[in-house]
Amino acid sequence: MSSSSTSTSSALAPYGWDDAWADAFAPYDAEGLLPGRVIRVDRGQCDVVTAGGTLRADTAFVTPHDPLRVVCTGDWVAVEPGGNPRYVRAYLPRRTAFVRSTSSKRSEGQILAANVDHAVVAVSLAAELDLARIERFLALAWESGAQPVVVLTKADLVPDAVTRAHLVQDVETSAPGVPVLTVSARDGDGLDVLTAIVAGGTSVLLGQSGAGKSTLANALLSEDVMDVRAIRDVDGKGRHTTTTRNLLALPGGGVLIDTPGLRGVGLWDASTGVGQVFAEIEELAERCRFQDCAHESEPGCAVLDAIETGDLPQRRLESYRKLLRENQYIVAKTDARLRAELRKDWKRKGAIGKAAMEAKRGRLR
Repeated sequence: MSSSSTSTSSALAPYGWDDAWADAFAPYDAEGLLPGRVIRVDRGQCDVVTAGGTLRADTAFVTPHDPLRVVCTGDWVAVEPGGNPRYVRAYLPRRTAFVRSTSSKRSEGQILAANVDHAVVAVSLAAELDLARIERFLALAWESGAQPVVVLTKADLVPDAVTRAHLVQDVETSAPGVPVLTVSARDGDGLDVLTAIVAGGTSVLLGQSGAGKSTLANALLSEDVMDVRAIRDVDGKGRHTTTTRNLLALPGGGVLIDTPGLRGVGLWDASTGVGQVFAEIEELAERCRFQDCAHESEPGCAVLDAIETGDLPQRRLESYRKLLRENQYIVAKTDARLRAELRKDWKRKGAIGKAAMEAKRGRLR
């Protein structure tokens, strides 16, 4: 390994650079381009941390029509060593990507962060838990390829240990296979466990506005880097304090991507993620009498049996159905074959409903 390669590795290691990234960058190294990681993107330009410091670069060369292929925070890129303006020439293949659907009516996905190892979903205990929204975040997190972690923030507002334990249990029921932590950035309770988790790679911090993400980020960074504004503890609501996605190296190791509060969390082709969030329902479905069981009124439905016995909450099944329908709708927008299948299924269900209504009318005559 050359001395320049060694210095690059040591300078970029705190941001996640490793031998695999170096191998992927080799063709660009031969062209004299510099490796770096995108720490911020705004208005067609980005800040890139390199071995020689942070550079400002234009992304025009790698901004295709596909919104999922634009440069985003967390990307490893090949950037020109000089020039005015300086350009990003390419980004390396992503290991993971956190994607949601846009709030527009167009069939587009929006990439929020790339090359993430942990997706930290922040949920404030200052407001009533919205389990369905947590499930939605987790579906996107699992689909991205990252390991989700749920952090219940502002734990100091729930001093009673029994009440806090019940809240954790409620979330754990909605988050199979996901660590659930309670953290208070105010008194430091639980921060040591979270710090140990995020030290092992790149973490993205997600959640609604008012979830305490910026306060949590400052606690992990051991300094006030992110702007924080007062939140009403009555309902947990507040204004956005983070307006862009920023990647920051943590003093204890690892890097953190803080994101703006997300009002809309639309799914984007997340069928695998939905299945992971509702793993117990999919396991039950394998024991249903019919392979195409819709878990509505079919005989021999293991899912409905579990609801009858109380082993599966009705709310979980309703949330599962809702996310599946939403995901089908999003995918169908860009898949003509699936659109045709859905129309056929809707017509079939409509015919069944019409026949049932006519039969009911006949009995009433």
